Amino acid sequence: MRKLVIAISMLAVAVPAAFADPILDRQALMKERGKIVGGLSKVVKGEESFDAAAVLTQLHALQANAEKFDADALFPAGSDKGDTTAAPKIWEDMAGFKAAEDKYLANVKAAVAASPADVDALKTQVGAIGSDCGTCHQGYRIKKG
Repeated sequence: MRKLVIAISMLAVAVPAAFADPILDRQALMKERGKIVGGLSKVVKGEESFDAAAVLTQLHALQANAEKFDADALFPAGSDKGDTTAAPKIWEDMAGFKAAEDKYLANVKAAVAASPADVDALKTQVGAIGSDCGTCHQGYRIKKG
């Protein structure tokens, strides 16, 4: 009986993963990322007041988001077709794409470790993170018309 319960449990976990849509999964991850970075940008622009604890919470959320990124799972062969703005260059230069994401993750981790104490420190961190975002968007994303 115990083996049956374990087998059913394993299937319950495996089945949703087998039917996951990598395009929808990566779009959801990027939307979440954009929302977090957008919130940090509002602080940098002075649209929201600086609160060190809130900023650190957002940076931790951004790190958790970045750590979920798995290029092989989110961009498998064949997922360049459909409702996606992922550029063909991703599959042509997967090593470069992964390196760009690794750099982004390193900069996010550095921002968390630095725990910005004021807006100026946050501007520096968000500037590095934003530059990484721009690199990917320019090279690995098709702009919507």
